[in-house]
Amino acid sequence: MKLGLCSSNNCKLLPWICGLLLFCVSGAAAQSPQSLRFEVATVRTVPPDTDPNTGYWNYPGKARFVAYHLSLARLIGLAYDVDMAQIAGEPNWLATSLYDIVAKPEAGITLTSEELRPRLRALLKDRFHLKSHIETRPVRGYALLIAKGGEHVTPTKGAMFSGYTTDVTPGQMRGKDWSMPQLAKYLAHAAGFPVVDQTGLAGSYDVAFSYDPNPNASSTLPPLDLALKQATGLLLRSGKVAVQTVVIDSVDKIPSAN
Repeated sequence: MKLGLCSSNNCKLLPWICGLLLFCVSGAAAQSPQSLRFEVATVRTVPPDTDPNTGYWNYPGKARFVAYHLSLARLIGLAYDVDMAQIAGEPNWLATSLYDIVAKPEAGITLTSEELRPRLRALLKDRFHLKSHIETRPVRGYALLIAKGGEHVTPTKGAMFSGYTTDVTPGQMRGKDWSMPQLAKYLAHAAGFPVVDQTGLAGSYDVAFSYDPNPNASSTLPPLDLALKQATGLLLRSGKVAVQTVVIDSVDKIPSAN
């Protein structure tokens, strides 16, 4: 009894099978996060007297990425899903020089947050020649914990995209469909220090409370930590926390030509 693959019929099929396998492997490699790029992207510098408070970017799911008057620090934060406090080794202009970007992915991509990040990282590498690496560093910050007495956060009702915000301006913490890590990120922006989720809570929640961003003796609203505890049963505990930090090795101020 012969044990072998190459009967006359099998031998005819082998080149086709190998070609199909090679195509599948090549296709998977082509879709790896490292290879994802915008199909078309325009990057422009903004005049130096532009007000950075006018900066904004569009919500996920719009099939293109539009950002106006954003600093490279903010763009790196979006690309790597970190707060600006988690960027190290930055040149002194990183948070002050502003840019406009309009970028479109390939057809069929709606640019969810997960689809945006690898493409934005590739754009920063291609156009600003950003070289960086990730380190986990202990820094001064806050742990987000469940307070004594338990949490009373509101589970999300209805379909919203993850991390939807209605108002996260100073004094307001309002949004829908937030995971605990996303809440920690918004709290970090308000507190001015990294916040790490240690609640152990899964799922998504709606958050809505007001606080005094500059509390004093005459304040009618509670400070951030007290307002958070009253509204959600969660607390911020100060101390050293381990956070992923994007360390910049080199980056260009002027992007390459469109």
